[in-house]
Amino acid sequence: MKIAVSSTGPTLESQVDPRFGRCPYFIIVDTESMRYEAVENASMASPSGAGIGAARLIASHGVEAVITGNVGPNALQALSAAGIRIYTGAMGTVRDTIEAFKGGRLREGVGPGMPFGAGMGMGRGMGLGRGMGRGRGMGRGMGMGWGYQPPPYPSSTPPPPAAGMSREEEIEALTRQLEELESRLRDVKRRLRELRGER
Repeated sequence: MKIAVSSTGPTLESQVDPRFGRCPYFIIVDTESMRYEAVENASMASPSGAGIGAARLIASHGVEAVITGNVGPNALQALSAAGIRIYTGAMGTVRDTIEAFKGGRLREGVGPGMPFGAGMGMGRGMGLGRGMGRGRGMGRGMGMGWGYQPPPYPSSTPPPPAAGMSREEEIEALTRQLEELESRLRDVKRRLRELRGER
């Protein structure tokens, strides 16, 4: 089976990038032979439409499934239209993630239990984040419309440990996710200040 993993680097030892549309690389792997190809994500720096561009890129490589951290609503639609299966919530190295996939330890789909930000904003959302998206909850997958998913665990409870990861790898992956969430929170706060006319 041919799968694509969103990655921070061009090798199997690179960490999974939690961002689908804005990851620097996709590692496209044949799960039978473990032969792989690193494909640069040209959509990474796009001001808009990064998820759709990334979905088109991997579809052009004949990929049957994608493994990543989060998928925004536009990328979700593009991947689904191309018949590509989606596995979210991945962490650790690309190699470990592929082994987890082959061992049936990854859950398919975007929904309850997936990381915060997955599948958010598919309706009359507020479109928080970069770009308003005409009220359809587009701006960096943060729109709070009908498709809003709450965090998968209470804020006072740490996330469950990731299968197959060492303590150090999990700390590194969670630190990256925290930085991404903090960046999103800064964007939301900045936009709220703009809307309220505050400086």
